[in-house]
Amino acid sequence: DGAIRQWTRAGKPVGKPFDIEGGDIKGIAVSPNRLMVVGQCGDGRVQLWNIKEGSLVGQPWEGNNDQVRCLDWSPNGAEVAGGSSDGTIRRWNTSTGRQIGPLIKKSDELVWTIKYSPQGDKFASGGNDSTVRVWSKDGKLLIEIKGHDLGVQSLCWSKDGEYIFSASADYTIRKWQSIDGKELVVIRGHTNNVTSICLSPDESHLVSASIDYSVRIWDLENNQQLGDPLWHDDQVQVVAMSSDGQYFASSISGQDAKIYVWSLEAALKRPSDDHVSVFVHCQCLF
Repeated sequence: DGAIRQWTRAGKPVGKPFDIEGGDIKGIAVSPNRLMVVGQCGDGRVQLWNIKEGSLVGQPWEGNNDQVRCLDWSPNGAEVAGGSSDGTIRRWNTSTGRQIGPLIKKSDELVWTIKYSPQGDKFASGGNDSTVRVWSKDGKLLIEIKGHDLGVQSLCWSKDGEYIFSASADYTIRKWQSIDGKELVVIRGHTNNVTSICLSPDESHLVSASIDYSVRIWDLENNQQLGDPLWHDDQVQVVAMSSDGQYFASSISGQDAKIYVWSLEAALKRPSDDHVSVFVHCQCLF
């Protein structure tokens, strides 16, 4: 419904929906200290909210000429980077809301995903041109990584910043060396676009979501799928891991929009055909 809402893990709403200006919210990113959330609005602007109060902080940030598609915070919380439908990338100072440096553009294709390295010295972007790009903190292109056959829709970094994982509309997940773009692993198993990926805190497992209606868990020691897919009622758009690694959440959109919460430990131990024991909660987003 275009709103921002908070929920407990048990699916109970926390407070009221956030105050929204500038059209529906298309996506959000939570600050590293969990005190703020930034969201991209339908009118192209970016807004900042205080999570505890659910209130806007300052004026909306001037966004891209076209719709902002993705946002990510730097590890120190000092800046936010965003990619848009017209292929541009902007960075903002989170204290002032002002743009940092010049507009970044290397392609006319939509930017689906952007992620800072854990060290904060660089960030990576991926989009419809099937390329992963790594940028320096000041916005200079360091490397272009090619290998996917279709658009790159999600990225995540290893803790040491040495590796990048990418998910693509070509149905694959790939692991790359961030310094030179060397392809190390190709993970196959999904039968449609892979929309979102996340790593467990100990980096032993990767969780992926797809429009093939499934979430899958991968053992990164041997790059094999663990158990059967966790099936959903619709296309799965996003998957995210809790900071303690105990739970992960998945979401489906559309008229029957829901968020599902799963126990990672139970999922790793379950019999192949057992979905019930790993399922923690489902919340309808009406």
